[in-house]
Amino acid sequence: MVNYNISQDSAQLDLIFSALSDSTRRAMLLKLADKEQSIADLSAPFNISKSAVTKHVKVLEKAGLLQRTIEGRVHNCRLAVDPLHTASDWMAFYQKFWNNKLDSLDSYFNSPM
Repeated sequence: MVNYNISQDSAQLDLIFSALSDSTRRAMLLKLADKEQSIADLSAPFNISKSAVTKHVKVLEKAGLLQRTIEGRVHNCRLAVDPLHTASDWMAFYQKFWNNKLDSLDSYFNSPM
């Protein structure tokens, strides 16, 4: 049986995967991987309203994937990688689980009868 600490990480994982489920937000994170950017610079390649950009930024911020600092009227954003490690750890756990199950199945089918 799979034993993963669901209670501790479930809410955080929900926020992370929900934030990552949108292609615009993933593209924003990709831009932030290069360097810190203002919200105006971050939103430049997208043909969406300022309020839509703000909503995307808030979703990323709530998931912990984006950190925002304010300098006067400029809001600067930078990528926060810790939540990505949390998601990666979760996926690695299940990858190991399913690899073990599939290896066992492979051994069963390939063993002499």
